[in-house]
Amino acid sequence: MNREKHIIKPYTAFFIPAGCPHEYYSTDESWDTHWIKPSGKSCPDMLKALGFDKPKIFPLPKEEITYLDHCFRCMHEALLSDKVDGNFRASGYLYSFFIELSRLAAKGKGSVQIAPAVTKAIAYIDENYMKQPGLESISKAAGVSSQHLCRLFRQTLNCRPMEYITKRNIQAAKMLLAETQKTIDQIAGETGFCDSSYFCKIFQRFESITPSQFRSIEQAL
Repeated sequence: MNREKHIIKPYTAFFIPAGCPHEYYSTDESWDTHWIKPSGKSCPDMLKALGFDKPKIFPLPKEEITYLDHCFRCMHEALLSDKVDGNFRASGYLYSFFIELSRLAAKGKGSVQIAPAVTKAIAYIDENYMKQPGLESISKAAGVSSQHLCRLFRQTLNCRPMEYITKRNIQAAKMLLAETQKTIDQIAGETGFCDSSYFCKIFQRFESITPSQFRSIEQAL
């Protein structure tokens, strides 16, 4: 990476940011390669907040990779199970994957680890975000006070829990706009917004275009 050569040993993770010149290959046995390409307006900020804005190589404790493997397998299964809804679930598992990866990267380096409460909150939100769970129920699932959870979210994801849910709902709406012919009213109702007017207002705030404009652009590709 960046003209530097690294030998990747077993139970070692490496992160390559978009645009970083790189090449990797096996020196003996064949590799079983799995790759993920996250995207979206908030993705760069999320990765930066978790410490993944530069190339990174770090060991993974063999006894602590079970949850990483679980998240990766769930992403894969979600994408295969349903063309539309599977993408929504996979996005949630991706957040959890990077949070856990960041925790393992920080371990043993004197860095602040990702709080378990954040991981628990994310898992709860991933299962319930379409129902617009309240801060109280999320905090209860995370095992901390609402005030403390908000502080942890700002430190980890640079947003509050409720803003995180809104971003997840917007992502779900974008998938429906791009891949279905459902009306704006239908999509607003299915993604947790009280009405289409509020949905359009929030969508434009986050994406800088209206839902109809987004659909036109996606369907023209």
